[in-house]
Amino acid sequence: MLPDDRAGAERILGCALESTWPHAALLEILTAQADMRDGAERYVAWAIIDRGTATVIGDIGFHGPPDADGLIEVGYSVEPAWRRRGIAGEALTALLAWVEREPGVRGVTAGCAPDNVASIRLLESHGFARTGTADAAGDMRWLR
Repeated sequence: MLPDDRAGAERILGCALESTWPHAALLEILTAQADMRDGAERYVAWAIIDRGTATVIGDIGFHGPPDADGLIEVGYSVEPAWRRRGIAGEALTALLAWVEREPGVRGVTAGCAPDNVASIRLLESHGFARTGTADAAGDMRWLR
């Protein structure tokens, strides 16, 4: 449905969409999520909705279900106009509380650009530690 039918997406979600949402990488994730079955779809993207304006202002979720080692990778994005308000922190707190109750999840990983100070602070404040390795994109890897 997205990005071709934003009005239809707004009707389904019951809220407005921030004009810059969703970003291109999320569209790929949503396409993959639409094809998932057997509960795996709950491990992908969830919308972050501002309660006051009933607007989708970002997204948070996982890159898929836990792997064979019980690790699951988290990702998040808040639209630029909504950053620096604690929104990502609130969403990450809720998502981590949820995933801690999921059977088979032994740890949560994340990737973060070495110069993304806001994400580094967010991950550290939520108990993530750098593993000291970079992935193919040059992102630092984190584990909780």
